[in-house]
Amino acid sequence: MRLNLVLELLDVPGQLLDVLKPMGRLGANIVAVIHQRDVKTDEGRVPVQITIEGDEETLNRVIDDLEESGIQVMEVDGVLRREKITTILVGNIVDQDLKDTVNLLNQLPGVRVADLDLKMSDQPERSATKIVMEAREGLKLDLLNKINEIGALKGFLVINEI
Repeated sequence: MRLNLVLELLDVPGQLLDVLKPMGRLGANIVAVIHQRDVKTDEGRVPVQITIEGDEETLNRVIDDLEESGIQVMEVDGVLRREKITTILVGNIVDQDLKDTVNLLNQLPGVRVADLDLKMSDQPERSATKIVMEAREGLKLDLLNKINEIGALKGFLVINEI
């Protein structure tokens, strides 16, 4: 059996090796690796395409091991495993504790805040933050509902992607 994976790795020395070693250790054969450092995601990560072979159990162990190690498995055989959701919150963000907002989002199973930009204003109620989150496939609707709930609780204007 053969799998084509798309991973997102940090652009730091040793990341690719940290991914490839466990694959071999678990018994998967590495067929191909496409690693172009000059291509980066919005978050500065490097997408890496890897094709591996092995029996179904071995390949499932490889995917589980990657995810347990914190490696972003974005696609398996062309099927997205993580969705990116971008939202903008407008309001008195700093006084309403941005850290608490991020923690509330990160507490959702299968969700993590991947990137955050904060725009301050002379008028605190006009501050804004753009939050990019990653969620396991199928969690997008639940996440959007949670964002709206947090916005209502804290008095933020919530602008979600369509």
